[in-house]
Amino acid sequence: MPEYKAPVRDMRFLAEDVLDMQAHYQTLPNGEEATPDLVDAIISEGAKFAENVLAPLNRSGDEEGCHWLDGEVITPKGFKAAYQQYVAGGWQSLSHPPEYGGQGLPMSLGVMISEMAGTANWSWGMYPGLTLGAMNTLFLHGTEAQKQTWLMRMTSGEWSGTMCLTEPQCGTDLGQVKTRAIPNGDETYSLSGTKIFISAGEHDLTENIVHIVLARLPDAPEGTRGISLFIVPKFKVNPDGSLGERNGVSCGSLEHKMGIKASATCVMNFDEAEGYLIGPENKGLQCMFTFMNTARIGTGIQGLASAELAYQGALPYARERLSMRSLSGTKQPDNVADSLIVHPDVRRMLLTMKAFAEGGRAMLYDAAKLADRMITAETESERNRLDDELGMLTPILKGFLTEAGLESANLGVQVYGGHGYIREHGMEQIIRDARISTLYEGTTGIQSLDLLGRKVLLSKGKDLNRLAGQILKYCKSVLTDDSVPRLKVLPFVGKVSALTLRWQYLSYRLAFRAARNRDAVGSASVDYLMFSGYVVMAYYWLQMLVAAQRKLMEATSEVAFYKAKVQTAEFYFSRILPRAETHAKTMLACPRTLTRMKEESFAFL
Repeated sequence: MPEYKAPVRDMRFLAEDVLDMQAHYQTLPNGEEATPDLVDAIISEGAKFAENVLAPLNRSGDEEGCHWLDGEVITPKGFKAAYQQYVAGGWQSLSHPPEYGGQGLPMSLGVMISEMAGTANWSWGMYPGLTLGAMNTLFLHGTEAQKQTWLMRMTSGEWSGTMCLTEPQCGTDLGQVKTRAIPNGDETYSLSGTKIFISAGEHDLTENIVHIVLARLPDAPEGTRGISLFIVPKFKVNPDGSLGERNGVSCGSLEHKMGIKASATCVMNFDEAEGYLIGPENKGLQCMFTFMNTARIGTGIQGLASAELAYQGALPYARERLSMRSLSGTKQPDNVADSLIVHPDVRRMLLTMKAFAEGGRAMLYDAAKLADRMITAETESERNRLDDELGMLTPILKGFLTEAGLESANLGVQVYGGHGYIREHGMEQIIRDARISTLYEGTTGIQSLDLLGRKVLLSKGKDLNRLAGQILKYCKSVLTDDSVPRLKVLPFVGKVSALTLRWQYLSYRLAFRAARNRDAVGSASVDYLMFSGYVVMAYYWLQMLVAAQRKLMEATSEVAFYKAKVQTAEFYFSRILPRAETHAKTMLACPRTLTRMKEESFAFL
């Protein structure tokens, strides 16, 4: 099993040299406490927890899985103790308001902790991860009374949370939701229905579980316009805050899954369960997007985690395994053969994983800065603007990074050759765990439609042009920056600028096509998302390249570290970024090649 080591040096490189997190924190009303010493201590302690507590449970949790018996779920050995240690360490309350029991630190610090926990043990990390999404939904849309009742105990870690969307007859198409909520004549509702694929729907880590549930009121309109959002606890809560009787919600079964086996994926049955409305009637889907966007960013972290863990597992094996001689001449004459790492194709795989992990980390950390600003925005208009900016990035973070993470997981096995296919090395678990990331919270196809259809075409390119303008402005600033060697960065600035302008051009071409043929959106969307992902990651690799070159000009004592950044950036631009060209050509292919074949012609059996 790969021995996880938190990439603390790389995290500090982003925080200090690239994204200037300290300057960012000083602009936030809740950022004063996030001093350099405190941030460093949080990262260091988070790394210890991930390495020493969570990582050792990753393989054992996968082998044991969760146990279901008469509606009760028992998590694998060690999971409950790890959760108790997590709560005692204050990690759950890190980035939530003090008035609800939190420590009031910026959300971006919590993202760093989530990354380390998720890479060390993704299955375990889903339990507190789902709770964070429920907490954000309550914070933004719940009443003050609801926050005092539910949010306080979730912030402390005593209670956990879930989101309950999908049903047997519908996946992403939530307009088909059938779960009903009948008013009881007071502030409560009776919910009845079945939800499936509910992560952390039932477990033994906390004394109560707060379900955030989509359901329909009796007179609700059809489709997505008639969905409301409700709080439904596992145990009812008495007026004094103590736990009451068991509510009418139960786990009907556990799914038998390909991966993340230590995460309880449940069928949840609601039988006249008592619930409470969150937000306005029939506006539940809009409120739920708070949870969904949180979860999608969290799933983007899984893409990063898969790439990082695959890289950490493959690198030591490539150094130690001896196989053949280098084509350019013997590199290790004292050995019977040279190490795998001397061979160019093995280096291609290692550098691909490294580039995706480090590029994805930069993308996610910068998105977390946007989330910090959105949560603390002083006006509704400013919050909406920042939400739009984050919304433009969300499908790219979720869709592109999970595809990159899955590719990296496969490359990690490939480095091992046949040994990667054997369970004892732990590399195949990374693939199995990573595979779900491109599916839940909306498949890559759904994320692509969201990006091209909703975020670009419906907004008439407003959010795209804002992001493109930001990228082009940065490129221009590099050309007048005397602190970097311009001749060394100029070719990369040119590539990013040209691709950003092409991104805008392709978007307008697709908008023109879509006006004549709506299938042009569906046929181009996945290629459009992947093109967008490669361009956005190039923008962040340019920032990392510039930061590394600046440090090298300052005669740093860490020459090897910064040279590695430069060389990884050069690899990304020369070996990975050219993929964008294929996606550009494919997205413009005629939709008829996908639509003209008759359904009965798909199979002749």
